[in-house]
Amino acid sequence: MSHRAARLAWSFWVISLTLTVLSLLLLILNLSHPGVYAFWIENVLFSLGFSTVGAVIVPRMPPENRIGWLFCAIGLLWAVAHFSAEYAIRALLAAPGSLPAGEVASWFFSWPPILALGLLVFLVLLFPNGRLPGARWRWFARLSALLTLVGSVWIAFSPGPIGAGLPIRNPLGIEGLPNAYAPVQALMFALVAVSVASLLVRRFYARGIERLQTKWFTYAFAVGASGVILKYVISDPLDLVWLGWAGYALDLIGTAGIPISMGIAITRYRLYEIDLLINRTLVYGSLTVLLAGVCEGSIVLLQEAFRALTGQHSGLAIVASTLVIAALFNPLRRRIQAFIDRLFYRRKYDAVKTLEAFSSQMREETDLDALSSDVVGVVRRTVQPAHVSLWLRPDPEPKARSAALRQFGHDDE
Repeated sequence: MSHRAARLAWSFWVISLTLTVLSLLLLILNLSHPGVYAFWIENVLFSLGFSTVGAVIVPRMPPENRIGWLFCAIGLLWAVAHFSAEYAIRALLAAPGSLPAGEVASWFFSWPPILALGLLVFLVLLFPNGRLPGARWRWFARLSALLTLVGSVWIAFSPGPIGAGLPIRNPLGIEGLPNAYAPVQALMFALVAVSVASLLVRRFYARGIERLQTKWFTYAFAVGASGVILKYVISDPLDLVWLGWAGYALDLIGTAGIPISMGIAITRYRLYEIDLLINRTLVYGSLTVLLAGVCEGSIVLLQEAFRALTGQHSGLAIVASTLVIAALFNPLRRRIQAFIDRLFYRRKYDAVKTLEAFSSQMREETDLDALSSDVVGVVRRTVQPAHVSLWLRPDPEPKARSAALRQFGHDDE
């Protein structure tokens, strides 16, 4: 890749960073207005995440692989959308007339997110090697391009509010056309979901390095999806505020992790650590949920007990529940770790048990032939290679060994 392409990619990153910083400054000024743009955190994470990854991987990719430019374009579009939203809020709502061309800024906020989602569809389809999962996906890629173009144009000239809960109307809206924000947005999310499904299909057939690459994206997507489920499916019906905040935190981690995980997969930096990361996430995620449930339940039970005995609540319930959690932390962590290893990492778990048993057996074995047979068996059960052969270094020549023994005896004298 030429230095010119690298400079251009980093120029996109500088523009995205500048627009993001200006957006945050306008956000601070707009905080006094109730109509603040609600999705500013997601926009910041997407614009900086995709722009940074694009600037890093463009110099590393061959010229025919355009996946790095997709990262740059997606990050730049999200930065433009965020800056336009904050600018329009400042110029039209928070301080009317304080900035010029507020309606133009509102128009530039309406359609770039749709185009960014369309490019995200192509990015997922081409991830991680810059090629489609198969020839059968070409029709979907062409359909996605057509729908993205039509949807962006329709949104750009759709009358009525521009969406995102802002009371700002599209200045270029054509009366008579239906407001297409909601259906087009739903259509784009459906296309993104299909592209993610294509990546899961690719991962099913992938082997070696490509399987690890797709596993990184799958991990980040699973974290974000679990956050959405916790926040909107579980916490809202149960009215659990703390669970909603936990889900929102996971959603943001997944949002930031999508471009980062894709960048790690493409550059192959620390690629093989994904299994350890998944293992730790499963262990400590399950441990956090269990301890939170124990804490919530113990506080409720102890408060009820104190109220039955003394007629009022007591802070000792919180202290006692904290002590219970501290006592349960390590035993629960060990049990969850063993359960996760047996359930999801059975081959690794069996290999560890086999090696532990073999090490104790090796200390007591004196027959070399039996020991060689045991070594071959352990290798077959743990590593599972196609072929196994054991080579033992031959003894030194008898004369050389005898000479060495005589020399040793002479030195002792």
